[in-house]
Amino acid sequence: MRIYLVGYMGSGKSTVSHKLAQLLGYTRFDLDELFEQRFKITIPEFFRKYDEVLFRRLESQLLKETSVLDNVVIATGGGTPCYYDNMEWMNKLGMTIFLEMGVAAIISRIINSKKKRPLLLDKSDDELFTYIHDHLRHRNIFYTQAKIIVPAISLNYMGLIEQIRTIQPSV
Repeated sequence: MRIYLVGYMGSGKSTVSHKLAQLLGYTRFDLDELFEQRFKITIPEFFRKYDEVLFRRLESQLLKETSVLDNVVIATGGGTPCYYDNMEWMNKLGMTIFLEMGVAAIISRIINSKKKRPLLLDKSDDELFTYIHDHLRHRNIFYTQAKIIVPAISLNYMGLIEQIRTIQPSV
């Protein structure tokens, strides 16, 4: 089984992927880390040198390569489900879980994160709120297509595993 974690940047996909994989005895992958390893460039550097269109195309190709993996938890990038047929594809080939989080919590996490987010560089606090609010509203159209939706802030791992097993008893 492949479990794909989706959600906005800062919602905890990487952190949750570690813990969930550990609890299930699965291997954990992070699509952003796979991208950086494959192309030998950080994502912020890639955005500076190239553009988002090329990034999304390469990211989608990399996502499709995960179809050969089994018993894995994969943290996707925040935009991964929103391009091409990625969300539909993940739903067909695996279990999708949306880590839902509100704008204020996302902003708090992003501001306090060591990780630089290419799409948010050089934005004032007001611009950041407006951007994330609008961006999240658009992306939620894709995120809410996930098979399971859970609150990212108060995530109950054992409850999540039970939900996964209800949908996919072989887990």
